[in-house]
Amino acid sequence: MGLSEKAKLHKAEYTKNYHKQNYKRIPLDVKKDYYDQLKEIATNKGETVNGFIKKAIDYRIANDT
Repeated sequence: MGLSEKAKLHKAEYTKNYHKQNYKRIPLDVKKDYYDQLKEIATNKGETVNGFIKKAIDYRIANDT
């Protein structure tokens, strides 16, 4: 049984507000060749580019502090 249109809109609005209060976007611009290389490495490891970048950040935080 699916959600009604009203429920879908309410859920979308809740999610939008939750993300606005709990997340911060970090824009990252890279050259296309660099992105393609990054995507290939992430894909070969079974990860998304976003997940790969987050793991790299976590690694640096854990090892640089």
